[in-house]
Amino acid sequence: MYGDRDDMIDVIIPSPGESITEVRIGAWRRGDGDFVEKDELLTEIESDKATLELLAPAAGTLTVDVVSGSDQVVGAVVARIDDKAKRPAAAAKAAAVAVPAAIESTEPKATSVARKMAADKGVDLGEVEGTGPGGRVTKADIEKANRGKPLAKAPATAPATDGHRPETASATTTDSDGSPARGIRRERMTKLRARIAERLVSAKNTAAMLTTFNEADMTEIMRLRSEHKEAFEKRFGVGLGFMGFFVKAVVLGLEKFPRVNASIVGDEVEYHDFVDVSVAVGTDKGLVVPVVRNVHTLSISEIEHAIKALAGKARDGHLSVRDMTGGTFTITNGGIYGSLMSTPILNPPQSGILGMHAIKNRAVEDPNRPGEVAIRPMMYLALSYDHRIVDGAEAVGFLVLVKTALERPGRLLLGV
Repeated sequence: MYGDRDDMIDVIIPSPGESITEVRIGAWRRGDGDFVEKDELLTEIESDKATLELLAPAAGTLTVDVVSGSDQVVGAVVARIDDKAKRPAAAAKAAAVAVPAAIESTEPKATSVARKMAADKGVDLGEVEGTGPGGRVTKADIEKANRGKPLAKAPATAPATDGHRPETASATTTDSDGSPARGIRRERMTKLRARIAERLVSAKNTAAMLTTFNEADMTEIMRLRSEHKEAFEKRFGVGLGFMGFFVKAVVLGLEKFPRVNASIVGDEVEYHDFVDVSVAVGTDKGLVVPVVRNVHTLSISEIEHAIKALAGKARDGHLSVRDMTGGTFTITNGGIYGSLMSTPILNPPQSGILGMHAIKNRAVEDPNRPGEVAIRPMMYLALSYDHRIVDGAEAVGFLVLVKTALERPGRLLLGV
């Protein structure tokens, strides 16, 4: 993390993970000339896969070398600490207590996402009760505190008082006839958002992507959930959602149609004898797809636990690089936002992605009384696939198998 240079200790950008060469510097928590304690948070560094905290490697006087919002390569020196500097009287008094400075701090403990949300919404962190580990304020705590409170009006262009580049720029125009001003605001794309854009465009331009649709009658799954959800949660400590059923159905389909679980590597098709499912999760910073590994070996309760844990880490900005890499197939649930039907885009280098959608009561033929109409809870399913390695018959067969497994969930328990 650091090394000596001119009798000062360098603060160096660590490697967030393999293949990541550049990061973006967040807002500096301390400025030039400030005395910082060892392991005190200096800033956050954002890559296209994860956000990490940059801590002070030693106690001393800080010198900042780069501005907030700048892109820096891994290994770059972004600040220096004079560890031989005299500790200010106030800091010395605090240090005399045999408690780490990070613990003594009166600044409320909060996740990085919660801090940003609090600043955006004008919520005082000191007045929010934290429900996270160690009393840390989470995103959910900020949302609860802000419920029913009008959003704070965003200021016009704010000058950077610390010499650092502002994250956003805005301009206001007023018509000559005195009509209300109309604001224009530009905001730099985050590393994550830029990477999402790059990957989606690459998928559209590279893969021969097609989408096939079907629909599933969710009656039986909804009945099972209603009948057993309380006992399930009491025994396993997690709610019984739809994702566990969908993941198990996907595993059945991928086992029968292995090319949907494969990838193109150069001029070869790489097959996988395991199933690692990427689950799309929407966050304030953009869509992320953390990976649940070896789902073919997991029970429905284990799948639900894994997804809940990853979703929580995603929303708190704590996903690691390992959480985000790999994956042989993706599931995305636009239904939670009310989407009735969509065409999901492949998550390269994967060859298949399943889209779930909103459950709506529709008139369909009663499966128990052919020729008669019944009102059933129906969900449209969409499978986008890479036609370079997956034939249409395989894609349709895969989706029909998933549909059948969902409509007859006993198959998921029996694995047939």
